Amino acid sequence: MSQATTPTTAATEGQGLDYEAAVNRYFAAWNATDPAERERAVAAAWTQDGSYTDPLCDVSGHAQLAAVITGAREQYAGYTFRGTGLVDGHHHIVRFSWELVSDADGSSPAAGSDVMTLDEDGRARAVLGFLDRAPAA
Repeated sequence: MSQATTPTTAATEGQGLDYEAAVNRYFAAWNATDPAERERAVAAAWTQDGSYTDPLCDVSGHAQLAAVITGAREQYAGYTFRGTGLVDGHHHIVRFSWELVSDADGSSPAAGSDVMTLDEDGRARAVLGFLDRAPAA
């Protein structure tokens, strides 16, 4: 699987948080193909009661987060989630955009923008996802 592209950071200060690192941990979770690796990545990216909400799901807790990511990995095997544009943050809030890219041909069936609230350690408390481009049915 190809490496995720690290977006450029627009703002990197705010309560001592590293917004880019938080986003990189998030992508590591979404791109983990091995179940044990995925569980570790989810734990590194989210708080124990962290949540993820987008137009397709609303889940919380590491087990539900890992299950949603597992479903996406199964549906889009051979694809990588990667950041696009700037990582922008202030206080305990970060926003960023992403795309889902085929490792084989570079096509991108989906893209979106997310807003993440972070705890004091830079782990996600909540992620609110928006689909800017959804895959064709």
